[in-house]
Order: sequence, then C-alpha cells, then structure tokens
Amino acid sequence: MSRGSLPDAVDPRGAGGAPVNQIELTIDDRTVTVDEGTSVFDAARIHGIPIPVLCHQQNERPVGVCRVCSVDCGERVLQASCVRPAEQGMKVQTNSEKVKKSRRMLIELLMSDHPSPCARQRKSGDCELETLARLEGITAPRFPKRVSPRGQDDSSLVISVDHEACILCDRCIRGCDEIRMNDVLGRRGKGYNAGIAFDLSRPMGNSSCVSCGECMVSCPTGALTNKSVIQTVLPGGEPVAVPELKQLPFFQRVSGTFLELNANAVIKRHFKAGEIICREGEYGSTAFYILEGTVQIFLATPMAHVSTFGGATGFFSKLTSRLTGGDRHRAGADHPRSISIDASVDLPYDNPVAELGPGELFGEMTCMNLYPRSATVRASTDCVMFEMLRNVLDVILRNKTLRSELEANYRRRALDDHLRTVPLFASLSPDFIESLASRVELIRLSKGDVICRQGDIADAFYLVRIGFVKVTEEHPGGDLVRAYLGKGGYFGEIGLLTNGLRTATVSALDHVELLRIGAEDFHDMLERFPTIKRDLTAVAREREEQNTRHMAAVTGVSLNSFLAQGLMEANSLLLIDLEKCTRCDNCVRACADAHDGVTRLIREGLRFENYLVATSCRQCRDPLCMVGCPVGSIRRRNSLEIVIEDWCVGCGLCAQNCPYGNINMHPFEVMLKDLTAPKQVKAVVKRKATSCDLCSEHAEPSCVYACPHDAAHRVDPNQFFKAYSGIKTTERA
Repeated sequence: MSRGSLPDAVDPRGAGGAPVNQIELTIDDRTVTVDEGTSVFDAARIHGIPIPVLCHQQNERPVGVCRVCSVDCGERVLQASCVRPAEQGMKVQTNSEKVKKSRRMLIELLMSDHPSPCARQRKSGDCELETLARLEGITAPRFPKRVSPRGQDDSSLVISVDHEACILCDRCIRGCDEIRMNDVLGRRGKGYNAGIAFDLSRPMGNSSCVSCGECMVSCPTGALTNKSVIQTVLPGGEPVAVPELKQLPFFQRVSGTFLELNANAVIKRHFKAGEIICREGEYGSTAFYILEGTVQIFLATPMAHVSTFGGATGFFSKLTSRLTGGDRHRAGADHPRSISIDASVDLPYDNPVAELGPGELFGEMTCMNLYPRSATVRASTDCVMFEMLRNVLDVILRNKTLRSELEANYRRRALDDHLRTVPLFASLSPDFIESLASRVELIRLSKGDVICRQGDIADAFYLVRIGFVKVTEEHPGGDLVRAYLGKGGYFGEIGLLTNGLRTATVSALDHVELLRIGAEDFHDMLERFPTIKRDLTAVAREREEQNTRHMAAVTGVSLNSFLAQGLMEANSLLLIDLEKCTRCDNCVRACADAHDGVTRLIREGLRFENYLVATSCRQCRDPLCMVGCPVGSIRRRNSLEIVIEDWCVGCGLCAQNCPYGNINMHPFEVMLKDLTAPKQVKAVVKRKATSCDLCSEHAEPSCVYACPHDAAHRVDPNQFFKAYSGIKTTERA
C-alpha cells in the first residue's frame, strides 16, 4: 500500500512566529490584504468570499487533490486555491465562466461514480458532494457509472465503509494519521484501482483501527459512516437541536453527522444567580461554554497548610488537624503570585477570585484529561451555557473559528496574567506584553507529542497554558524525569541562555496547549529587562549545576531485587538498618514534632536484605504524584525535593498517583460561608495533601537526626547501592 505524497501546507507564519509582511491582491474585483504566505483559499475565506472545496477542511493540512477549489489566477491553467499562495498584485477570479465550467465538470464526474443518495445524505442530508451537485443543478450525470472493485466493507462493529462513495479526497487519511496519529489509513493501488485502505489492505474490522471516529467525521461523503447511534447522554439540561448548533460559528464546520450521532453530548443549561455550577476537587468530564451571563470562579479551600495540635505520643495516636497560615510555608522566592486554574484566567494568590463572561470556556482540562475540577464556579448573574463532553469538545477545538475566538480572549485577558504567573516575569511592562501578544504562538498538542528533544537547537521559550508536559534528561544510568510542568510552568530558557542546545526532552502527557515565544522575542525581552535576564541566568545556572551533580552520581547498579522493587526510581530513600534499629519509634515521633504533629513517616515498607525502605517520600525520578494536579500545587524544586503548596484543593489525585502510598490526605474542619446562603457560615470538613519535604527548613531530616543508634539514613540510591554492591563483591572475594 502506498500512502501517497501529500504536499506541505502553506504556513502563514514567519520563521519562529515572527511578524510577516502584508500583501494586497484582488479577488473577484475586490481588493483584499492578507499576510504574505496565505493561500488564495484562506485569503478569500478571511474576507467572506466562498470557494467550494471537497478535499480541504480547516483542521487538516491542504493537499489540493479534488481541484474543486480551482480558481483563475491569470495563469496558463487554473490553480487549486487551497495550496496556491497569494501574491502581491495577483488578480483572482473565483466565478468566471472558465472556472464555473471546470468546477461543474469535476463535480459531475465525481457524481457519476457516487451512489446518490449516499448513507450520509440519507442520515443527515449533508453529503458535501451532493450539496455541491444540487447547487450546480446536476441531477443525472451524463457519464456512465463504474463499479468499485472493492464495494463495501462491513467488518467493523462501529463504522460502515462504502468504497463506492469514496472520492479519494484523503481527508480520512489526514484525520487518522495527522490528527489522531493512529497511522491506520492510507492510499492503496493506482489509477482506476486507487482507493483507501486500512493497514496493508485489510478489512477495517481486522485492522489496527481503534474506532476513534476521526475518519468518519472527516469524510465529506457517505464513504465512512457510523453504524449505530452512540448513546452518549448528559443528564438534565435542555437538548440542543443540530440546526441550532449549526447556527453558531464554532459549530458550523462540525460534521452534521457527528452532531446527530452525539446529539446528547451537548446540552444547554440555565443557572440562576448564586447557583453553584461545579466545585473544586470534584471529578468531572465536561466543559462549559458561556453563552449569556457572568460567573465567579474561585477557590473555596483556605490558603493554608495542614498542622496538628495535641501532641503525638505514638504513631497511632489520634490527632486533631487544623490549618496554619500560608506565609509560613511559602517555598521561597519562586513562590507564584497567582494560581493556575482550568480557565482563561489565573487567580491572584492573595484573593483567589475572578470573573468569566460570554464567549469564554472553562473546564477544558477536566473535560479533555478527566482531571479534578480546579476551582469552584458560581453564577454571578442568570447564565445560559453549553455543557459538552470530550468527543464534541475535541472536534470543535480543531475548528479555526472557535480557536481564533478563544485565542483572542486569551491574548486580550489572560496573556498578561499568564506571563506574570511566573515570578521572574513580574516586572514585564504592559507595553511589552501588548507588543508580544500579536507575535506569540499558541500550540496545541496531543498525548505523546514531543515538543523538543535533548540536543536539539533551542529556538523558542515555552509557557504551559493547559495540560501537563514531562521534562526528561538522558543519563548513562537511565532517564531522569526532572519535572512535570502544568499550567504556569515554563521551559526552554537554559538552551537559549547557554550554548543554544536543548538540555532535556519535553513531551506532552495529555492534551496540552503551549505559549511559544520565539528566540528573537525572548532575547529582546532579556535586553529590555536586565532584571529578568539576571534572574533567569541564575535559575539556569542553578539547574545546570544540579544536572551536573546528578549526572556525576548516576551509575549502573546491577541488583535484581533492588530494581524489581522500583527503588532505582528514587532520588532519596529513607533506609533503616534493621540490625541497628531497636524499634523505639523516635524517627516517627521526630517527624511528627517537626511537622506540627502530622507525621509523614511510617516505619514499614519494602525490605532489601537487612535494610528497610521506610514509607516516606522518595523524591522519585519520575514523580507521578505531580501529574494532573488541577491547580499545580505539588511541584519539584531545582534541588529535586517535592513540595505541596498551600493552595492544594484536596482532590486526592496526587495520593492516588503515588505508587508507594507516601502521600496522605489529612482532614480538617473549617468554618466557611455557605455558598447557597452567603450571610451564613457552616462547619465543613476539608482535606489537604501532605508528604515528606526532606525537612527543608532544618539542617537535616528530623527522622535521621533523632535516631539514637545511627540506624536511619537518607541516601541517594545510586551512590549507596553502588558502594553496597562493592562491599558485597569484596566479601565474596
């Protein structure tokens, strides 16, 4: 099977996202101005001039195979407008007699092999080919119909394949390979025998197809259709008819077939002023798009850490938990000024409240990645909004109309807050941020996408807007996960400040959106703001020193039992030598005393010969606890210890993700305003996460200091077990 040759899309951006020149051309006697590099098709679309097309849709790379979008550019032959770049002074005719005659002939030839009405036309009445034929007045083609050599494929339980309705537009191939990256669909055969194929021309039901439905949604005809209606239902709310959805700009390019099959995946909800829409920490699977009214988005959980009073006379003593002020526990100079949430705004740390209005989306990260809600949302006024499931949100987020609307809101409202979320960038001037807004690039990535690789040339600086990325370094002893970065995290500065090469590989863990600042703009920022350059250089130097020290310590350790227990994933282990330990529990009591009565150590765990690996945070190489935190409150410092900040909303995801049970959720009672009756207060039980912080406020871990028998030690597993292995080898010799 041949996958065919698909030409590259015309990229309207300049190198590195830099500003591009404007050109002027004439389309149907109308003068228009567009960015240099814009295709003729997009130039017409931007200015409301329709050009029919079959093989191109906005969320896919243009390939120019159907030729229905051909226009007259004053050249020898007609040009496919979707792949033809606009030029200065070009005169384009989209509806001349020559163009209309050619377009009609192409549509008539396609209709001669089309089983009209096809399955899509019968189900939803929006087969794109039959719609164009109707507009051209083509009812019965003059050309004889051919019989497809493959007919229909009914092997899939989900999707019906009708090769006779296929027009070889390649939209299904691009949807499968480029959008979903499943690499199942491709071209097979040549000439008369050309067609689409699954894997190596296998029946769809026997192929590696995962039935995601992307090919079906992408198909303009009835060649790929859903076999049965998927019963996707959101409880409550008001059903929304497909015609009503299609009237909205961001649903206009969504397949009518898809919307019909998922009619219950989008509902309209009405909320009265003061009504709670969702609560922080709760799990959800939907996103909300505001049509009317305003909402208040805030954190109801107090900004504080868990402490305990009453003393601890033994590990199983009953303790009473309370909260202590956040200032005492702030993690130094790198403490953020604001808290990242699942919306287009960030919440100020000192007053975590913001407002959203019509045209804004919230809950995108929860919907796409099934993470807990990051904030509580309450209707400030009477509101009307769409609530939608992931399958619908995923499709409409690829629509350029909605994307441009959301990005415009982001640039207008949230870019300033997002940059200032990073303490190092707090000194940026409003004028500079305003000038940067039109040049930054918003990038959307799927799970597993590699953003940059270690050793690549550094060409940009990145800020995380939505989702999580994993930062990994390659070492002789194995890969080290330096961090999981969520919204507000940044990377790429070291390569731009040093030798120009990436020092780590960064990949998307889930649905991710990044803010990309090109190298030129980054260096311009450093030149205009020396304080930022100084602070970034200091951070980069600190990270490089940590990298150098850790690289020198990483060695190969061949201990099968040790490896089998997953201990090589740790950066720091609390080991207790059982030959010296008298079970006095001084280590446990010292941990509790050092953390206001909340112990973070259990004197139980894995065994390795005469050593006990106590249940205490290991500061893992691959800290899974950081993945998915809806507010980014659990993070890793440059010195590798894991810290839990005081804006933890108590969702418990970090405790669930920790494979070693080393994060605990502590309940506490707090008096809060009743959200349904703001003038009243009520007692509410809240939870916050706690874990070992290596006693960062003390000279050494309290558990180690308190051991009277030198039995407890914090060790680097690579160094310790290398030395241990050497001792054992000497003893055997």
